[in-house]
Amino acid sequence: MSEMKEKLHTGELYLPGDEEIMREQVIYQDRLCEYNMTRPSEFEKRAKMLKEMLGDCGKGVYIEAPFYANFGGHHCHFGDYVYANYHLTCVDDTHIYIGDHTMFGPNVTIATAGHPILPALREQLYQYNMPVHIGRNCWIGAGVLIMPGVTIGDNTVIGAGSIVTKDIPANVVAFGSPCHVIREINDRDKEYYYKDRKITIEQ
Repeated sequence: MSEMKEKLHTGELYLPGDEEIMREQVIYQDRLCEYNMTRPSEFEKRAKMLKEMLGDCGKGVYIEAPFYANFGGHHCHFGDYVYANYHLTCVDDTHIYIGDHTMFGPNVTIATAGHPILPALREQLYQYNMPVHIGRNCWIGAGVLIMPGVTIGDNTVIGAGSIVTKDIPANVVAFGSPCHVIREINDRDKEYYYKDRKITIEQ
């Protein structure tokens, strides 16, 4: 294993153009390209491909094509019944962990890769990676951007268009740029699902 490849998951500065890294990466990206060319009716084929492509793929995982990932999803770890709408982008240069029953709206980006502030280091093409953890039963709204190193707690809702730069705790509604906690999930949420619309189904 090359010295640079060893640093993919350590948070250290490394050069992503390393020959060994790129040789492996293009294999995963080719497979992802094949996934994105499947038809929506090829449900079983997609399910089988996701099992092969993702680092971990739980039961009932469904990702609408197109799906984009730097390593073809190889460093993505999805729990059971994760759903992702169109154009999920996982910059999975290191690991992304997603809990059971979490849902993603369209055009969500999860980034693990960062570049140093110092111009001289960027000029030399250095990069570092920090893992992202998203809890169980979260709802990530359309167009959300999740930055490297962030953790989002269980059951949390991230509002559409948010830029998540810091950890967000469990059981809250959070949104904004930068994303911040607006309120906790509370008793009213057990009665109303949208504004003044009451929940009338059995829970």
